Amino acid sequence: MASPIFREKLETKQFFAVPGIQDMIAAVIANKVGFDIVYGTGYWLTASAWGLPDAGIATYTEMHNRMATLVKTSDAAVIADGDTGYGGLLNVHHTVRGYEAAGVTSIQLEDQEFPKKCGHTPYKRLVPTEDMVEKIKVAVDARTDPNFLIIARTDARQSEGMDGVLRRLEAYAEAGADVVFPEALTSEEEMRKACETFDKPVMANMSNGGLSPVPPADVLAQIGYAYAIYPSLTSLAAAAAMEKALIDLKEKGIGEPDGLFSFKEFCSLIGFEEVWAFDRKWALDQ
Repeated sequence: MASPIFREKLETKQFFAVPGIQDMIAAVIANKVGFDIVYGTGYWLTASAWGLPDAGIATYTEMHNRMATLVKTSDAAVIADGDTGYGGLLNVHHTVRGYEAAGVTSIQLEDQEFPKKCGHTPYKRLVPTEDMVEKIKVAVDARTDPNFLIIARTDARQSEGMDGVLRRLEAYAEAGADVVFPEALTSEEEMRKACETFDKPVMANMSNGGLSPVPPADVLAQIGYAYAIYPSLTSLAAAAAMEKALIDLKEKGIGEPDGLFSFKEFCSLIGFEEVWAFDRKWALDQ
């Protein structure tokens, strides 16, 4: 079942931050820190699992499995990137039902042509507004749990300008989307305009290194966003730390650098204490 916490937090109208999760290591660290909502990011779950770009290459089945694993690993409610719904209207119906059955709390759908591209990269192509409206209607109709929320994203900023963003999101909101998502806005002025236009919650994508500015959380709250996702934060931080450690190993022969996470603690986070308790109970390998 979908967790009610996402809907409840939106109803408070208090801004909140949602970290992106690229793998199950990030998931258990987010558990330790205590986030109650996390974002299953399509870009980074694809990159971590298969070393592939976010370009519509990963299939519905592959991404469903990754999201289901994240739901099982995470203590938090999961907002899931559903790309374009992986095809036409029947695919959208199947995707919503599948993600909902996996325990996801919310699905994000976007108005790009399939195969899609990362929203902060070039060569994105959009479907007609009417086609995306039908997808949103199908998604709303397909869900069975009222706590399962539909997020409608538009990638229109780079091809249709801000006017196109607002026209499309208005249509998606009218079609029944619970949250609207203007992707890749390029200034705080545009962000403010989007938030002022809609009564429904508006979300921000704080993609480090992407097309949008990344203001502090208090500024995003003042602008009017309901919440923000940070899809690349943990991935880029981990990549930077790994690169440094590997350079030190290659160039200096250092295999025990300062700043490593505790192996003992990580064993606990990943569940080894339960394994050891089982071994003690059943006297295995004694």
